[in-house]
Amino acid sequence: MELMVAVRPTFPQSGFAGQTSREHRPHRQRTPHSQRRLQLGADEAAKYGVHFDTHDDRYARTSEWLDVIDGCWQQQHFSYSGRYYSVADNVLAPKPVRQPRPTIYAGGESETAKNLIASKCDAYLMHGDSPEIVGPKIVDMRERRERRGLPPMTYGVAGYAIVRDSEAEARHEVTRITDVQQSARGYQNYQQWVTGSKLEQKISLEDYSVSNRGLRSGLVGTARQVKERVAAFHDVGVDLLLCNQARSARRWSASRLR
Repeated sequence: MELMVAVRPTFPQSGFAGQTSREHRPHRQRTPHSQRRLQLGADEAAKYGVHFDTHDDRYARTSEWLDVIDGCWQQQHFSYSGRYYSVADNVLAPKPVRQPRPTIYAGGESETAKNLIASKCDAYLMHGDSPEIVGPKIVDMRERRERRGLPPMTYGVAGYAIVRDSEAEARHEVTRITDVQQSARGYQNYQQWVTGSKLEQKISLEDYSVSNRGLRSGLVGTARQVKERVAAFHDVGVDLLLCNQARSARRWSASRLR
């Protein structure tokens, strides 16, 4: 089990983010730095008083941001001059416990995103989808990584688990939580996110009802059915599942999935 810290490059300066995301040495706490979503809404940017970049510009910024944070983690007296960031004689001490650096997780479906992630990140995170769809994505990213002469990545997929005593009970819960009204709070943000992103698939309002298209992973049914689904993801190369779960009145233990 480990904590995953999500950071949007536009908000914090990269050197400061590198400092605050260090692993806490006194307790040896495992807190990997995370780039889970390389996306920022225009309204959200305005509220924080920062410039809103277009899609490809966001990834150009993120590329520099990763260069700076990696340099701060691994070097003393680190300097950098780029289009978006300039760092002069940065001294960051102590360095992160995990070497050569904390794991950098990232996700994205555009060509720009996938090329950046294959080049500069350690793990590729995907929205929820079936093993049949996720498997080819992993093959594609492995090939991109190998062409760059870099070591293997970790691969993760989002999932929303609904485990009940019967499949019918689980499906009933799916129906309940996907009853999303277009007037619901946050629907405008959903529309803006879809418009500003370059996704490989069109997503539905039902997909939006849980985070990161988690229901598409199909972790719905009895404990046995969900366990078999997890095994199918492992078979196509998935190393980790980013799971949310819908709890029943009777709490169930994660150990039932093992």
